[in-house]
Amino acid sequence: MSSRLLTHGTVVLGLLLVPWLAEARTGVSPAVRHWLSALVTRIDAVDRADRRGNTRGAAGTVVVRVEIAADGAVRQAEIERSSGSRGLDQRALRAVQGASPFKAPPAELLAETGVADLSVPVQFGR
Repeated sequence: MSSRLLTHGTVVLGLLLVPWLAEARTGVSPAVRHWLSALVTRIDAVDRADRRGNTRGAAGTVVVRVEIAADGAVRQAEIERSSGSRGLDQRALRAVQGASPFKAPPAELLAETGVADLSVPVQFGR
């Protein structure tokens, strides 16, 4: 399995990634699904607590590329695909970075470099 997953989903009052791409579903262990679900829940909680900016009520999707170390720390987070709104892009980055550290990723998500390299779509509004 590739060390890079692309998850797609729907936002409900913040962000919630559901459902998986059909391709991502096959071969993904329950441990990986559980870890990714916990990751999304944590990012959503940080986003809800962050009341800065005037992007509440705005809609858009930001794809954040995030590298998570074996200990759960975010090594790098960057915009992979912009929503077109600088405010939403920054909000997504703040939520991902602010949620760190996460629980240690399952070993099957770690690349040879020891990091999980993920593309996480963060959808706001709808």
